[in-house]
Amino acid sequence: MDHYMSLGDTENKSPSSPINLIDLNNDISLRSLCPDDVTELKKLCTEWFPVDYPDSWYKDISSSERFFTIAAIHSNSIIGIIVAEIKLKMTTDQEDCCILSSKHEPNTQVTYVLSLGVEKQYRRLGIASLLLDSLMNYLKVQSNCKAVYLHVLCSNIVAINFYEKRNFQKRIYLPRYYSIKGKYHDGYCYVYYMNNGEPPWTLIYPFLNIFFKK
Repeated sequence: MDHYMSLGDTENKSPSSPINLIDLNNDISLRSLCPDDVTELKKLCTEWFPVDYPDSWYKDISSSERFFTIAAIHSNSIIGIIVAEIKLKMTTDQEDCCILSSKHEPNTQVTYVLSLGVEKQYRRLGIASLLLDSLMNYLKVQSNCKAVYLHVLCSNIVAINFYEKRNFQKRIYLPRYYSIKGKYHDGYCYVYYMNNGEPPWTLIYPFLNIFFKK
């Protein structure tokens, strides 16, 4: 089972060489990832995320049509990425199968955000918001997606605040979800509902713990 994370656990660190947002206004471009990005992606993701991704993951996100990717580019370098997968409700993993109301059919579209990361010196300048907003705008116009969901470490308060400010809802507590350097860490599943998507309506759902085999 693949465990991904959507904002780097170092997101709360101060930039080493602060960048002026005004200087970036006309000098950031957005594009999809491509195979030529793999070497740079490996370096960046190793710095951003505590989870080690296999080589196959970098190959997939940079070349497979299965993934929707956006890279923020400044001075010919990648300064941020968002990676998402548009899939069907019936293909979600065990721990995420109850994010939508039963009124939604098994073939309902949902989107899983695998990763969202920004280079350290460009953080707190709105790059993560730009990437997430670009994805959300695409989904609202070009798809019939009912829910966007992601996983985040319980300890990553900066990431949690980031998503909650953007109306993502904490839906599922995931004990021992991440394995990082031989230790297990708890996580949350956060969900944003769109295009008339609805969460399950039960009294116990907000307190539901999902347990599953690692």
